[in-house]
Amino acid sequence: MRPTPNLLAKGFFGRSLDEFKRLSVIGTLRAEGTRHATKPYILTSFHDASSIDDCKIMSDADMGGFSRAHLDFIPPVTTSTSTTTDESPTSSLPSSENPNGHAKFHGSISIELPPNKPHIQRSGYAAWRTKDRSFTIFGKSLWDIDPYAYLALRIKSDGRKYFVNVQTESIVPTDLHQHRLYARRPGEWETVLIKWNEFVRTNHGVVVEPQTELLRQKVRTVGIGLIDRVPGPFELCIERVWASNGLGERDLREDDRVEEGMLKSKHGEKIRWGDEKNKT
Repeated sequence: MRPTPNLLAKGFFGRSLDEFKRLSVIGTLRAEGTRHATKPYILTSFHDASSIDDCKIMSDADMGGFSRAHLDFIPPVTTSTSTTTDESPTSSLPSSENPNGHAKFHGSISIELPPNKPHIQRSGYAAWRTKDRSFTIFGKSLWDIDPYAYLALRIKSDGRKYFVNVQTESIVPTDLHQHRLYARRPGEWETVLIKWNEFVRTNHGVVVEPQTELLRQKVRTVGIGLIDRVPGPFELCIERVWASNGLGERDLREDDRVEEGMLKSKHGEKIRWGDEKNKT
């Protein structure tokens, strides 16, 4: 028996090796009796133009509607003094710019119904998601995010009502687990953390009962959708999406955050670590 050319392709064995490394890390964590991983687990990153090809665009235009959606690669913004290393992150760029490549999800929403299709009673949505991952020697590739507590997203939002969509290898293929993507600073780059156990199971936009917990060991795809049905343009920039157990030092510097501790001052105010006035 001869192996097929696809099996001999470098990509297939490369993916298999990556999957073996990933499974080894997960197995080590479980053998040590812990679910806490220290390194971030990248699900998708838009640092290079080829990453756009790994995503799928959807909108009501697929069924004859008039909404339009695009996902474009935006090259990194650089300056003569900027750098993206952990030791010296870029600080010379305004918060609306990004020193890394990223994707721009943009277009326009229309709630106009397609003519001559009376069975379609609702329109006005747009979304993107990662494509199903390719097979490896271990079979179908799925993300195992069980050792992580959060889904993290590096985004710049226009403030519209976006939802994060997570698809798992569930019994019902059309089920999605969804969570509102809350932006604290529209128009600026920020990192958003969402607890995995706060996602809600839905089907075709309707909450499903009874609720079941997201299958953390069998995550298929991740994406973002806009379903506010407000006509007009939209724009959401995404740099990367990853599983995390909290923000590391680089993330905190990148997001210009100051961590709040559980301790309070004598006036009842939360102590903000790094605040000079609390050091005296």
